[in-house]
This record gives sequence, C-alpha cells and structure tokens, in this order.
Amino acid sequence: MNERDARTSGGNNRKEKKFEPIQKRWIVERTFSWFENDRRLCRNYELLMETSENMVKLSAIKLLLNKI
Repeated sequence: MNERDARTSGGNNRKEKKFEPIQKRWIVERTFSWFENDRRLCRNYELLMETSENMVKLSAIKLLLNKI
C-alpha cells in the first residue's frame, strides 16, 4: 500500500499532536511584531545599510526602556 492509499483508507498510524509553538521562534516572531509598530522600520527609507541597522538598534532600545 502506498502513502496515498494509507491517507485515504483511514489507516492512520500517526499520533495526532496538539499545536505547540517553538519557544525561541515565538520570542523572535513577537519581537518582529513589536518592531513593525515603528513606522521607520516598516519600509526601508534609508540609503545606507548602516543607517537601517542603527534604526533597528534604536527601536530595540526604545522597546527595552518601555519595559522598565
């Protein structure tokens, strides 16, 4: 029996798992969503990559200061 037949015949031997987000990925995705609140980071207005990096750093500092 091939894989397709096993799926259609109902002979599913796999255990169904609940959705569990990966811990590190969840933190990264949440941080990116916080960064999207900054207008300057939504689009790349800067001509130099160095300026863009500094804007991300400033945004991260602003987020951390708001958490204190």
